[in-house]
Amino acid sequence: MNSTESGHPYRDSSLPVDQRVEDLLSRMTLQDKAGLMFHEMAFVSDLDEPGQFGKPALRASLDKRINHFSTLFVPSAREIAVWHNTVQEAASRHPLGIPVTLSSDPRNSFTNNPLTALMAGPFSQWPEPLGFAAIGSEQLVERFADVTRREYLAVGIRTALHPQIDLATEPRWARTSGTFGEDADLVSRLGVAYVRGLQGESVGPESVSAMAKHFPGGGPQKDGEDPHFAYGREQVYPGGRFDLHLQPFKAVIAAGVSQIMPYYGMPVGTEYEEVGFSFNKAIITDLLRERLGYDGIVCSDWGILGNTCWGVENLTYEERMLKALDAGIDQFGGESKPEALVALVKAGKVEEKRLDSSVRRLLREKFALGLFENPFVDPDSADRLVGAPEARAEGLAAQAAAHTLLENADQGPASLPLSSGLRLYLEGLSAQAVGDRASVVNTPEEADVAVLRLAAPWQSRGEPGTPESFFHAGSLAFPAEEVSRITEICEKVPTVIDIYLDRPAILADIEQAAASIIANFGASETAFVQVLFGEAAPEGKLPFDIPSSMAAVEASRSDTPHDTAAPTYRYGFGLRYS
Repeated sequence: MNSTESGHPYRDSSLPVDQRVEDLLSRMTLQDKAGLMFHEMAFVSDLDEPGQFGKPALRASLDKRINHFSTLFVPSAREIAVWHNTVQEAASRHPLGIPVTLSSDPRNSFTNNPLTALMAGPFSQWPEPLGFAAIGSEQLVERFADVTRREYLAVGIRTALHPQIDLATEPRWARTSGTFGEDADLVSRLGVAYVRGLQGESVGPESVSAMAKHFPGGGPQKDGEDPHFAYGREQVYPGGRFDLHLQPFKAVIAAGVSQIMPYYGMPVGTEYEEVGFSFNKAIITDLLRERLGYDGIVCSDWGILGNTCWGVENLTYEERMLKALDAGIDQFGGESKPEALVALVKAGKVEEKRLDSSVRRLLREKFALGLFENPFVDPDSADRLVGAPEARAEGLAAQAAAHTLLENADQGPASLPLSSGLRLYLEGLSAQAVGDRASVVNTPEEADVAVLRLAAPWQSRGEPGTPESFFHAGSLAFPAEEVSRITEICEKVPTVIDIYLDRPAILADIEQAAASIIANFGASETAFVQVLFGEAAPEGKLPFDIPSSMAAVEASRSDTPHDTAAPTYRYGFGLRYS
């Protein structure tokens, strides 16, 4: 529908955005306004098929005037593009024809957690954010974000539920892999580059809006536990470094970030009320809005009204909604009950003008993104653009470059890079990936060199497939039996260890036994083999300290960077091949 067909000024793209917003706002019913303030999950499926996790069918949500949806797993670029167009077509049939905004958690790397980040699938695959921190290049981060922007645009995703600019000051935290590490200056620089790559200088028709998270900094979790779960709800500041965690947010606000997400956690032992950040008026209104001068969209983390409602567990659903609105939340992530908000307005418990202030922000972004003019995408272009060969090659090169060399044998067959023609014993690496560079044997005794690809240890929580099971939490130390097994291999044959660091593992127990050690931050077998044989060079530097023991971790202050005593490897450490 265009402005001529509708006769409504909000459809006229020649008018200033604020004028269009006010015209559309004046035509919206209370139900329209309430629906806009909910950001639901959606699955690529028939619009009438019931959603997963007990969610309603998408058409039912559209009928409630919900028009922001985060997408989860997608089979192919074409399928999500076709589905996106179907959703937009259904939305256009409602009286005001407000287009849908699709969003996504990160989906261009290796994490597979439906609550935080998704496997790349058809999208180009790059290292985790920690890998970009290891490389340390603002230009590369901006390039990555620009590739992400183009791939998202191709399938109709217009809001990125990232970057995650928390400071990873608590080594045990399960969300560390999604950060740029523990250094506030580096996180700030890379966060700004990320926002610039997604949005450009300002949000426009070629932008993907960025939602920086998790305000006011989700890193200082007590004992490293995550506030997706009740036992991880407390955020603590034993080092008095609350303001340090604001630094990256100040930087992206100055860069024009369009949206910000508060975290689930609640501050303990501070001047602030001990309730989850999305219910905390002193955090959202006094600090973010007034002190930091932010006037963009504030969207809560997912499910704060029904599930992760820390500090307000004794309130009803409606009372939590009122407290979050009073705190300054514009949109409820993962919720699907606008009828509850309508009822609160009708009961006189919240004024409709309070909804208007949030709806203005939400509409302003839809207009700025050009969704009213171009709500549809081209599935053929999506097939060509998403995961294009050039982007995949760039992603592979970044995976390789992010490798960080921690130990390298002075001499012998395990000195890196490896020579060709060796006999290799492999764990966690396929013979197919090695190809004809070496011959693969079945036991360490037969080998010239053993190559072990390991992952940072973690303690299983919850039953397989439950939300808890996706979070790598708990001790950073390898179990004693695993240390013995690795050491035994190292004693039999010179050994190269490659370890995936989604958290900073305790390496002291194996560091002396291994001949060479490499860290990666999300890398395919192909990328690792290129580094192993010198076809690519490890260019990374550690984005965090590698602690020497769990005792050192437990004694450190969770809000303070570089705070573990006598680390095995210090932040910024990384050897080179030459």
